[in-house]
Amino acid sequence: MSEKKIPATGEEFMKGLWKENPVFISVLGMCPALAVTNSAINALAMGLATMFVLIFSSILVSSLRNIIPKQVRITAYIIIIATFVTVVDFSLAAFFPVIHKELGAFIALIVVNCLILGRQESFASKNKIMPAIADAAGMSAGFTFALLCIGVIREVLGSGSLFNINLFGAGFEPWVIMILPPGGFFALGFLLLIFNWMTKKREERKLENASKI
Repeated sequence: MSEKKIPATGEEFMKGLWKENPVFISVLGMCPALAVTNSAINALAMGLATMFVLIFSSILVSSLRNIIPKQVRITAYIIIIATFVTVVDFSLAAFFPVIHKELGAFIALIVVNCLILGRQESFASKNKIMPAIADAAGMSAGFTFALLCIGVIREVLGSGSLFNINLFGAGFEPWVIMILPPGGFFALGFLLLIFNWMTKKREERKLENASKI
């Protein structure tokens, strides 16, 4: 069977940031998006950890795409992903123990993040290394961006700080609900509303421009 045409790496990267954003469009990875985004630093750490796992697992899956038997491909992908998750887990525990403690079990749960396994099955296993890297980098960057947006909103409103830097002084009354579980849903819903509105406006402009031609 012939290899399918290699897409432009730039397009593959950009689609993850906007057109196919994992959180705001595909609504994937909701567990970490809601659970660990009570602060911007936690959101960024989870996003970067996911980025490391997704990029390096995509490289390995793409490299072995003609070797891994189809019958055991999902098992093989999970083993590959789990290997890089273990690297992230031990690295955070060694160098950033406070963040590791904050993220807790959600680091290990990267193994079952449907975003990562889905990109191995739908893209990395069917394309060469460079497009696979571009796809993984774009998707993970979009995921990190989404988590960071949620984390910034929740920390600023819930703690009056950003990356643990106080913004409003002692007179600010924090919205405690924003650092509690319901705050994650509120922030996510608000961002989904904005993102969908912007996407709709963009499509309307395209239709207007097309009708003028």
